[in-house]
Amino acid sequence: MIISKTPLRMSFVGGGSDLAVYYRKYGGAVVSTAINKFVYVTVNPKFDEQIRVSYSRTEEAKSVDRIRHPLVREAMLLLDVRGGVEITSIADIPAKGTGLGSSSSFTVGLLHALHAFSNRYASAEQLARESCTIEIERCGEPIGKQDQYAAAFGGFNFIEFNPDDSVSVEPIICRHETMRKLQANILTFYTGFTRSASALLRAQRAVAGEKAKQKALSKMVELARRLKVELQKNNLHAFGEIIHENWVLKRGLSPNVSTTVIDGWYRRARRAGAVGGKLLGAGSGGFLMFYAPPERHEAIVRELRELRRTPLLFEPQGSKIIFVHG
Repeated sequence: MIISKTPLRMSFVGGGSDLAVYYRKYGGAVVSTAINKFVYVTVNPKFDEQIRVSYSRTEEAKSVDRIRHPLVREAMLLLDVRGGVEITSIADIPAKGTGLGSSSSFTVGLLHALHAFSNRYASAEQLARESCTIEIERCGEPIGKQDQYAAAFGGFNFIEFNPDDSVSVEPIICRHETMRKLQANILTFYTGFTRSASALLRAQRAVAGEKAKQKALSKMVELARRLKVELQKNNLHAFGEIIHENWVLKRGLSPNVSTTVIDGWYRRARRAGAVGGKLLGAGSGGFLMFYAPPERHEAIVRELRELRRTPLLFEPQGSKIIFVHG
């Protein structure tokens, strides 16, 4: 039996510039961190030569091409795992529509476990690259590349997406106290809404070629570069303002990014003392994140009492194999 453990992620600035329709022309960049919420995937030999896959539903298949779950099917085909296997998955956070990159974390963790099951080592770069191949190329998902690299590498990173399709992951180096204070200043709330990231990203991808949208994305990339520099200088004063500016820009990319209800929560949190914030992920649901001085947290929590506060901590490690037996 093999068990992999793969973190989810929290993205701060630059989301949307990791879509191929943009970065292949201009290059993209994001600042994001892995978080201490995980997807676990187990791969175990099956007594017969058939395949069992258990997630929100359970599948029994005689061959790989009959598996309905597209990510599982394409991962097994890519790695030439043919049968005699049982695959299960569980997650710390609801698996879909939360804005924490769960689909990519699942794919990275699945690939990691299947590589280990086949007695092969896979680097973080390989896991991220293969996950992009499966999700974007083989399954046709209209998503970007940031989630796969955040899940595979872990840590707090500045990630660049180059026009030649290469990706560079640069850990942001600053004092431990800076990261401790940053983490202490962040609040996250679950909105209770989930949404299809694919549908939202298709709409955002469709407008990413428009000049006005490209200009907004270029400003978001500039903000990602600026945020990296400020953090390297151990300057947290600009953090809230930068993520607020990024949210305003992202809010203008598409009417589907936010809703009147979410906009209302955001305004109320700002009035209660939040410097800035954003909706995590593609938009319209999932988790709301705010940056605020600790002394304002209680007021913000009271103001948003209808939402469920969910503490999320930074996670230094990426996908890893945590159990091997047999």
